[in-house]
Amino acid sequence: MLLAGRYRLDVEIGRGGMGEVWRAYDEMLARPVAVKLLLPQDTDATAASRFRLEAQTAGRLNHPHVVGVLDFGEYDNRLYLVMELVDGDSLSGVLSASGALPAERVATLAAQAAAGLAAAHAQGIVHRDIKPANLLLDARGTLKIGDFGIARFLDDPGAALTATGQIVGTGLYLAPERALGRPAGPASDMYSLGCVLYQLLSGRPPFQADTAVALLHQHLDAVPVPPRELGVAGLPPAFENFLLGLLAKQPEDRPTAPQAAEWFADGSWRVPGDVFRAVTVSGHRDRQPHHVRTARDPGASQRGPCRAERAFESGGTARRPRQ
Repeated sequence: MLLAGRYRLDVEIGRGGMGEVWRAYDEMLARPVAVKLLLPQDTDATAASRFRLEAQTAGRLNHPHVVGVLDFGEYDNRLYLVMELVDGDSLSGVLSASGALPAERVATLAAQAAAGLAAAHAQGIVHRDIKPANLLLDARGTLKIGDFGIARFLDDPGAALTATGQIVGTGLYLAPERALGRPAGPASDMYSLGCVLYQLLSGRPPFQADTAVALLHQHLDAVPVPPRELGVAGLPPAFENFLLGLLAKQPEDRPTAPQAAEWFADGSWRVPGDVFRAVTVSGHRDRQPHHVRTARDPGASQRGPCRAERAFESGGTARRPRQ
């Protein structure tokens, strides 16, 4: 199929709730590309505007660690988005095939992902769905952030939890403030990145549960097990402490994307000792992950159900957590 007289679709390489992605060839510029086509939306009147917003959002970014947008248009009553073709696997595929990765490789990926997020945050863009499937690797192993499909189209204060209790994003990587129904900010992306890095090192996400509500409570209240206690070998204490800082319950206690990009890129994660090189976070020097109260702490059970749980108890629904 020749799209818009220019893009020859070859094979479908991905599909989601809103669109299908094809490997294609740009006959005008003689280069391979990826084309995302909006699927017919009989029940979602906002799909077209959301698809346009995805194109506009990703199109504002020009960075080596973000999948580039090349073109956008409409053909035969279907919107399409042309993107850089990342001819490799996602981190989800890498985890499925190889399991945990060595600290050296994870640090490299962390620096690249944080650099891409720093570029997005500088443009006022919050990704909102950082997870292994959305972190792609090209043929040289360079990481690129993809799928800005839910990046900016929900700006209301209840964006993390809709009126029906539906979580926007992926539960395994959901920041605590979003589980409480608060707006996503740059720090929310950093928490999600911390969850991904934890999984890359240990082979499992920091929190897992049998139900969506239980998973939300894990993000809100549970302290992640330090990766070295799970048997992760060769992980410097500085790396582990910085990672646990990314998983801080309070957004202001997490390193920013520029701080994380610099910290991983300059080799600070190799520094010996139990304290990572001081990172300025919200005006103070944050040396250790902050203690968070767990269900075992005195008084923890006296707070009552969280906002997310009340939504579920009142008959709301949530999407099944996705890897």
